[in-house]
This record gives sequence, structure tokens and C-alpha cells, in this order.
Amino acid sequence: MTTTQNAPLLESTTDIDATPEQVWAVITDPRALGGLSDQVVRTHVVGTAPVGLGTRTININRRGPLLWPTRAKVVRFVPSRDYAFRVKDNATTWSFELAPSPAGGTTVTHRREAPQGTTQISRILQDKVLGGVSDFDREMEAGMATTLRRLKALLER
Repeated sequence: MTTTQNAPLLESTTDIDATPEQVWAVITDPRALGGLSDQVVRTHVVGTAPVGLGTRTININRRGPLLWPTRAKVVRFVPSRDYAFRVKDNATTWSFELAPSPAGGTTVTHRREAPQGTTQISRILQDKVLGGVSDFDREMEAGMATTLRRLKALLER
């Protein structure tokens, strides 16, 4: 798998009036999390064990009429603190970091990390099919903010 350098760190943060344990229960439930995302419409857990370190998933992503699968593996799993999965197809790691907020709820930071860059095929597809790498990255960052707004709304109702 060939990767390219200089993929920017993307992130969005919000405070939610819920405990870290309540937030954790939603972000580690693939069915709930997929419903909050702009792009991930469904996540299927491979196997039957509860989600934990090493869990593998198949994600169905959508952007307009385009539909594509990705494969991921949970690479960080620190209950009520840090949940991350690495997408094999593009070499990115998506994460949720939870911390108690000063107001008594939880500060949630959603990130897309690609310290080694993304795969060459991913960059080509972003450039040729998804409107360009920079535009797609901006779209991903806006989608992360949307995911957090939906998570906040779900937990605060």
C-alpha cells in the first residue's frame, strides 16, 4: 500500500451535556455512530464479540449517488476516553477523544489522522471522482462537525 505525505489533521470539537460514559456508549455502537455521520450510512461489525480493540468493521459510505465500502479496525479503545479506528483502504485513523468539560459534561474531539499520508489510490479517487483532495478534506471536516452536532442533539434531548 503506497501512501503520500502531507495529509492534514482534520478535527472538530464540541461540549456535550452528558457524561463521558453516556457519550462512549453511543460512539462505540456502530449502528448509532453510522446514523450520525454525513458519509457513513451503515457499519457492519465482522464477528459477534462486543466492539473492542481489534474489532473489524465494514462501512458503507455515500456521497450523493456514489456508494462505496471501506474496511476498518479498532486501534485504540480506552473506555470513556479514546476510541479510534483505522481505515485500511485509505490509511486514515478516525478518532473520538473524550474529556470531562469544565461545565460538567464531556468535551468531544473528533479527528481524522493520517500521519503517514493517505494511500495513493485514495488520493487519486478523491482527485478524479470526489472533487479534489482539498475540497474533499474540507467536506470531511464539515462532516465531522455535523456528526458532533447530531451526537450532541441525541444525547441532550
